[in-house]
Amino acid sequence: MSLSGVCVTAVESRPLGTLGTSQSPSHRPFGARVKAFVALTKPRIIELLLITTVPVMFLAEQGVPDLKLVFLTCLGGYLSAGGANALNMWYDRDIDALMERTSQRPLVTGMVSPRECLAFGITLAVVSTLLFGLAVNWLSAWLSLGALLFYVVVYTMILKRRTSQNIVWGGIAGCLPVLIGWSSVTNSMSWAPVILFLVMFFWTPPHYWPLSMRVKEDYARVGVPMLPVIASNKVVARQIVLYSWVMVLVSLLLQPLGYTGWFYTAVALATGGWWLWEAHALQNRAKAEETGAKLKEMRLFHWSITYVSLLFVAVAVDPFLR
Repeated sequence: MSLSGVCVTAVESRPLGTLGTSQSPSHRPFGARVKAFVALTKPRIIELLLITTVPVMFLAEQGVPDLKLVFLTCLGGYLSAGGANALNMWYDRDIDALMERTSQRPLVTGMVSPRECLAFGITLAVVSTLLFGLAVNWLSAWLSLGALLFYVVVYTMILKRRTSQNIVWGGIAGCLPVLIGWSSVTNSMSWAPVILFLVMFFWTPPHYWPLSMRVKEDYARVGVPMLPVIASNKVVARQIVLYSWVMVLVSLLLQPLGYTGWFYTAVALATGGWWLWEAHALQNRAKAEETGAKLKEMRLFHWSITYVSLLFVAVAVDPFLR
């Protein structure tokens, strides 16, 4: 189901970019190379994925899960997401060279070669899948591999350059760590992780579209049809509000279904209410045709990270207060 009602838009699938000249080994010191390979995994994005994984383990355990299991799940999750991010950079290296915000990525600067990046990403994918399967359980392993393949193949290779719905459906990959957190503890599924999966599904577009509004010239330059590129700020803001309302309503389902108590519900109401305030404020500024700094689209982007952090902390704390 799509709430946006925006038609699929075809664009050039592989705009050409000019990559940085590969650097000779003498110009690639060891320390800088290590930092470059770490950068390929996009650590800041992975932090957010782990924030949604670990609290669900507390919810599944209804208390403190085995700390060794938490460590192995986080390690496997980092390696899997890092492999996906590296493969994403390998495929997108042409447009990364043309976009200002990605112009310093390791493949663009030549600190890492495309072949090295591809080998690195595949290695992380294999190692993470085996780690999950042998040290956690195979359900978590297949979910992890599925998330990686969905992000690399479905989002990066198929959706990103072809449709404004790219981040809506491509965001499914970022929702799967919720299921992995639950399955790592129970080796099964339940409605609780499915509900939190849906929260993250409806969270992703209104989280990412404000950032896309800020950098839409970058996306337009390389022919990536992010919604803000092909639609007005009014249309984008309206979609943000619609997804935001569904997200908040879905987040409140855990309590009536018996998975959480008063604490989680209070946090979900407070943080969700503030989110809706910010979303409607953005819509009002878009309707008033505010642009540039006056649009303040990044207020919602920054709050979205705080929101999901607080919500999932509440998921972890709630079992101790019931």
